[in-house]
Amino acid sequence: MKSFVRLAAGAGIALALSALAAPGIAGATFRGHDQWHGGSHVVFVQTDNTAGNQIVAYDRSWNGTLSYANTYNTGGLGGVENGSVVDHLASQGSLTYDQAHGLLFAVNAGSNSVSVFAVHRDKLRLVQQVGSGGIFPVSVATNGRILYVLNAFDGGSVSGFWIGDHQLTPIPGSTRSLGLTIPTDVTQFTHTPGQVAFSPDGSQLIVTTKATTSSIDVFRVHHGGWLSSSPVVNAEPGTVPFAISFDQRGHLAIANAGTNSLSTFRLSWDGTVTPLDTVLTGQAATCWVAPARGFLFTSNAGAPSESGFRVGQHGKVALVSTTVTDKGAVDASASPGGRFLYVQAGLAGNVDEFSVNWDGSLTSVGSVTVPGAAGGEGIVAL
Repeated sequence: MKSFVRLAAGAGIALALSALAAPGIAGATFRGHDQWHGGSHVVFVQTDNTAGNQIVAYDRSWNGTLSYANTYNTGGLGGVENGSVVDHLASQGSLTYDQAHGLLFAVNAGSNSVSVFAVHRDKLRLVQQVGSGGIFPVSVATNGRILYVLNAFDGGSVSGFWIGDHQLTPIPGSTRSLGLTIPTDVTQFTHTPGQVAFSPDGSQLIVTTKATTSSIDVFRVHHGGWLSSSPVVNAEPGTVPFAISFDQRGHLAIANAGTNSLSTFRLSWDGTVTPLDTVLTGQAATCWVAPARGFLFTSNAGAPSESGFRVGQHGKVALVSTTVTDKGAVDASASPGGRFLYVQAGLAGNVDEFSVNWDGSLTSVGSVTVPGAAGGEGIVAL
């Protein structure tokens, strides 16, 4: 964790937290447009700009390079956690695509809301903006007709929604507090929850708490999308669990900011996790993890670099590659099939483009600068 904190201190930046007002909630049902159902060969990037959050669309060519297509307003504001430098949301999953419904979900941390977009190839249409059910939303996860939002402030919480007819409907009584103590000083970005994610079968909802309790919290998901009244808290002292992924065999994989490592676990039906393996990246500020072509790649903001890992049959982890990125590597997403990996570099707001090789190494194919996206997080490759 020390290297994670030093990244902020070394940059000499302590950003003040903007006042969070209750969002203006707008909702609009979007019917009769079946052609708005899914994207292809496109990468969407969230700016998280405090002057007005936007989604920037890029077309993906045959060789993985990106070309600008359009920019879309979310109708909300980006947010900044105190102490953050290259990762203003300090989270993973702030921009999420639901393939089954052809919808893109974006958090507006500064407006306490979630924007819903219908997707048609590289085009977006804003169909709804809805309150997130808490303060400072940072991550979104979907499974079937259920969506959960992770709110980072006011103790941290998750709130559920039903997905239907191109809009979200809050699930009554679904909000669960995480009971965290969130600081307001420059350590805030290391102590907010990091991500919300469903287990592969959708029966469990997982939340990482980062340095506040350094735990992996697991809720049971009941019929209709309601959660167990409280989570099973799996303490991982000193590791600072940040981001969540799963390997091809269903092992839970966690990027640990405190130890700069990738850990694998067996996730049991009762919400407990059993450690399988941990491997150090040898890098700094290892916080994000994304699957691509059968490998897992961690983004190491303080290096900056991507670390590639192979995960074996019993969750055994092997480091297979290290690739330099632009400064401040944060969130990442792979194209379908995993041939290309796109990495946000938060210092200048770049997206680095890589082809993923058969051995888990990466080859750079270019980079684009996303207007107004310095410090932003949230990327989806389709």
